[in-house]
Amino acid sequence: MEKTAAFYKKLAIMLIAFVGFLTTIKLALIYYDANFNPYALPSFCSVNEFIDCDGIARTTESQFFGVPLAYWGMFLYLFIMFLIVADKLKNFFLFKFCEVFKNSLDYIAVLGVFSFAISMLLLVLSLFEINKLCVLCAFTYVLNLLIGLIAIDYKNGGLVKAVKQSIQDFVDAIKVKKYFIAFSIVVLIAVGGLSYTSASEIFAPQLKQKHEFGEFIDAKTNKYAVKGNVLGDKEPAFTVYIYTDYNCPICGPFDIMIHKAVKELKGFNVVHVNLPLDMECNSHLSNPFHEGSCRMARYSMAAEKQGKLWDMDAKLFEKHPASDEEIIAIAEKLGLDTDKLKADANSPETFDAVKKSVNDAYASDINATPTMVINGKKYVGIMGYSQLKKLLEENGAKSR
Repeated sequence: MEKTAAFYKKLAIMLIAFVGFLTTIKLALIYYDANFNPYALPSFCSVNEFIDCDGIARTTESQFFGVPLAYWGMFLYLFIMFLIVADKLKNFFLFKFCEVFKNSLDYIAVLGVFSFAISMLLLVLSLFEINKLCVLCAFTYVLNLLIGLIAIDYKNGGLVKAVKQSIQDFVDAIKVKKYFIAFSIVVLIAVGGLSYTSASEIFAPQLKQKHEFGEFIDAKTNKYAVKGNVLGDKEPAFTVYIYTDYNCPICGPFDIMIHKAVKELKGFNVVHVNLPLDMECNSHLSNPFHEGSCRMARYSMAAEKQGKLWDMDAKLFEKHPASDEEIIAIAEKLGLDTDKLKADANSPETFDAVKKSVNDAYASDINATPTMVINGKKYVGIMGYSQLKKLLEENGAKSR
């Protein structure tokens, strides 16, 4: 009777683990598309801002030691399926070591409950830190709980007994010299592998991005900001043209990045070019986009007339003012002549200048922000700081 019950338990666990394995394969594919395939369409479980598997896959929380959580899940379910058949495999020479797995259901019970506990921590993190839900991930959490509940022997000590038995069997196994050596080798390989994935971040582009952009994305102010109209050398070997929109989410971090580069490198200067993606001054758009960015572009041009282009530039990216009044309040703190500033910003000449800046950009096939142009070559979007420095140095910049 007990053997029959154990058989059905193992069969149920095998089926659940197999479903879990297939689910984690799908999660691994979603992870790959979200992080490595720029042409991938949204997955079926990215429904809205909250139910968004793709969004979670792009976060730094979607990996552990540089390995995607989906891969950890695949390993868990494979190992559980292996434990189910370990007592059969031990009869084969290559799998003789399986004789150490004397109480598979106890190990599976511990793994199921432990993985479910971790799952609940991940769920809390997902709901309250990331503010998104991965429904496929949640499905595996349920599977983990089911595996643990089915594997527990409630009549003979329950989970407490399973934990004690698992520890005892492990201690007994490593008392055997050959298994201790084998276990030590496996641990060393695992530590080496995880050290590599953590250091290289080969599977975790989100960590690379955080390391490259974290300082700039998290910055509340631009601590590298300069004053005046000149950013860089007055007699440069080359010029960097930056096309930005003051309401572009990544233009602000990129602006800080380029300021830092100027602090560390010499031999070039930076010219700011307004490219607001706002229908007020951009006739190339068919739908409203970065509303209010035309206004900020006009005020930056007006501030340049008073010799404070980069002073205003930094504050516009920092504050994202939504009205003339908010910009004027910023201008007062910068010591600008606010009457002149407002008059210049709202003059027909400034309106025309912003439109010309936009039209000239589109005529040069530049229609996205930020876009950087160096020696006639365009670089669209944000890049890592180390990549930016390398690019500038390749064009002739030198360390200060």
